[in-house]
Amino acid sequence: MAETTYIDAIRRGLLEEMERDAAVFLMGQDIARFGGAFRATKGLYERFGRLRVVNTPLFESGAIGAALGAALAGKRPVVEMQFADFVSCGFNQIVNNLAKTYYRWEAEVPVVVRLPYGGGVGAGPFHSQSPEAWFAHTPGLAVVAPSTPRDAIGLMKSAIRDPNPVIYLEHRVLYRREKEDLGEGDLTTPLGRARIAREGSDVTVLTWGWTVHEALDAAAEAAKSGVSVEVVDLRTLVPLDEETVFAAAKKTGKIVVVHEATATAGYGAELVARLADLCFEHLDGPILRVAYPDRPSPYNKNLEKELLPGKAKILDAVRRLARY
Repeated sequence: MAETTYIDAIRRGLLEEMERDAAVFLMGQDIARFGGAFRATKGLYERFGRLRVVNTPLFESGAIGAALGAALAGKRPVVEMQFADFVSCGFNQIVNNLAKTYYRWEAEVPVVVRLPYGGGVGAGPFHSQSPEAWFAHTPGLAVVAPSTPRDAIGLMKSAIRDPNPVIYLEHRVLYRREKEDLGEGDLTTPLGRARIAREGSDVTVLTWGWTVHEALDAAAEAAKSGVSVEVVDLRTLVPLDEETVFAAAKKTGKIVVVHEATATAGYGAELVARLADLCFEHLDGPILRVAYPDRPSPYNKNLEKELLPGKAKILDAVRRLARY
């Protein structure tokens, strides 16, 4: 069977959920006949028509507000932001309306907001950010970030079926790079469940999204010199799978947290705080963070590559901690 790319897995998840539930519909800029900025919705307009694949104006807050209204009326909208960075224009609708409506009057708000995020392609400071921490800070939102085609479809399906608003982060570098044989059937990945991407005994790496693959490459390299690295793919940032995270931390006693977002107040800081609070007696060294420096992303690809938390930087942190 042919392998499915990460972006095709997202498309398959959308298509199958639209077929399964007539309440599911899509909204976003240029997502209809054009198929979206990255062609994630290619062919869905032709299949489902203009009432279920809806072009929106360049008005992010309006699109998210309309999705909230549709959800309150019994629909299950999936809203695409062309780039995750642009979601800032709809920030109030997400953190003060989507996130809090259930708390106000116990009305379910089954809205998924798709955010193509991340760097690695020289797109500059307005098209390369990783904004997961903006939303992880807000009660009422689930935040997911798949790293594989299997989880791209699985988390998409679970996000659409969830009665609460979900921020769905999809890394653009993975779109056509990562491929997997998905097979048939209703593939779902439960929200709030991490996975052990690689078993290890000396150092634990906690990460998500694109950096999962960089961490796996670093782990393979570390193994050549006798350092056994366990890689945990969080998959869901909120709600966090503390059971899996803490078990992996206790197993090795040495932890490296890796993320592509800038370091200060990044989601990794929350992981470090929880581990320090609840696993301190099991630690055998400092918790290290590998993250993007606190600066905007450059357009120059070579400069950007030097700043990204890739394999080499992860490997260096793993080796330093293993020697501790």
